[in-house]
Amino acid sequence: MAPRLHISQLCKTFPGVRALDDVSISVEPGEIRALLGENGAGKSTLGKIVAGVYSRTSGEVRLDDAVLGDLDEKAAGELGIGIVHQEGSLVPQLSVAENIFAGRQPTKWFGQVDIRLMRERAHALIAQLGVAIDPAMKVAFLSPAQAQIVEIAKALSRELRLLILDEPTAALTLTETEKLFEIVRRLARDGVSVIYVSHRLAEIFALCDSVTVLKDGRLAGTRKVAETTTDELIRLMVGREVHLTRAASARQAGPIVFEADGVSAPPFVRSASITVRAGEVVCLAGLIGSGRSEFCEAIFGARRRTAGDIRIGGAPVDPQGPWDAKHAGIGMVPEDRKTSGLFLGMDLVNNIAATVLSKVSSGANFSNSKAERLAGGFVKELRIATPSVRKIVGELSGGNQQKVLLAKWLAMEPRLLIVDEPTRGVDVGARSEIYRLLRGLAEKGVALLVVSSELPEVLALADRIVVMAEGRTVGELPGEGATEEQVLRLATRFTSSVANVREEAVGA
Repeated sequence: MAPRLHISQLCKTFPGVRALDDVSISVEPGEIRALLGENGAGKSTLGKIVAGVYSRTSGEVRLDDAVLGDLDEKAAGELGIGIVHQEGSLVPQLSVAENIFAGRQPTKWFGQVDIRLMRERAHALIAQLGVAIDPAMKVAFLSPAQAQIVEIAKALSRELRLLILDEPTAALTLTETEKLFEIVRRLARDGVSVIYVSHRLAEIFALCDSVTVLKDGRLAGTRKVAETTTDELIRLMVGREVHLTRAASARQAGPIVFEADGVSAPPFVRSASITVRAGEVVCLAGLIGSGRSEFCEAIFGARRRTAGDIRIGGAPVDPQGPWDAKHAGIGMVPEDRKTSGLFLGMDLVNNIAATVLSKVSSGANFSNSKAERLAGGFVKELRIATPSVRKIVGELSGGNQQKVLLAKWLAMEPRLLIVDEPTRGVDVGARSEIYRLLRGLAEKGVALLVVSSELPEVLALADRIVVMAEGRTVGELPGEGATEEQVLRLATRFTSSVANVREEAVGA
């Protein structure tokens, strides 16, 4: 029997970059194949070529032994190839159902779109993932996690022969991830082949049959999951040992730097309180929709606060916007670095200097030399891989973009640094580097409030864990000795639907 997917000597060149170089792989019907590698290794590029998003420079792609010519994404979909993009492909102005069935809406008489049937089908697809999202809701009102679920539902809406999942769980909770795994396993049992791109090694060992590793656009090796180890895969990816576990530390927390008491920002934040000390890493944990990111936005002045007190160093502050928070010594690395955190079309110098224009100016004039020295210092300190401080940030890997975003807020020397999902979409090597950076900041006395949906990350980083559910802080655990089960027990104390809260926001 011919393999479901056969890729032979695939090459892809962008201006100045060879993204894929002579890559050959085969995937059998019903096989779940992991695709692993550092940012920039070529994983997403390979998936996009197969799915018709990119054309190939050379090489051959076969589906069930039929040679695929130059396809677009629509033609690939008609052949049974579905893809869930890492960066998202939804149209914010359209509803959930309209996005899922874009260009394929069910119709009734005279070609009129059958809206009721379309919404029913969308509801059924989303329900498979164990989440309640209104199919009529505009995508613009969804959280990043809910948007990711809609992306997955969109791919599942087709008659599939091959499904490509590019970082599908980056914004999902543990429960939603398990639901997705159940669906992927069911598809595989029905003969659908799956290419699963992920940086999360635990997921690969839990779900996949085999794993192909790319490094610098070339094939580094293919292994059966049952016959390999985490250490071997990391060595194939990065060529060195990487440590992601909890690090022993003699660091002692100092005086209280930040206090938030009874903060409300309806409908997402209803009563949340937290304290963070100098040199302490406090992780904010909870399920998607629990209000973690919204609580941080309220602290930072990016979301209107209706109640509660905020104090820095014991002095009350009342941020009416991010500028007020910044003036009070609060910095925030947002959840979505591409839309909320970075100027992707600008270079490192202008991104890093954005929070400290007065520091890099001479009188009323911006000083390029001062800004370049500032950026150069952070490139060295944070080990940002770039040929020049004048490199456009959008051309860097995800891990290096995240470091630039950290540098942007470290430049203002914050007393409290809020970091929302610090390692989302970055590879295992960059993840280790970011852990090192955050621990180093705590050693220097910075108070850190970290939001993470990944429980292993929370347990690896936190001195204290504060858990949120339904917009409230519902419990606290010491970082040392805490378990995933303890965190989840607190996080699931309240069980009302996340969709209800989101619907309140839309109706407000």
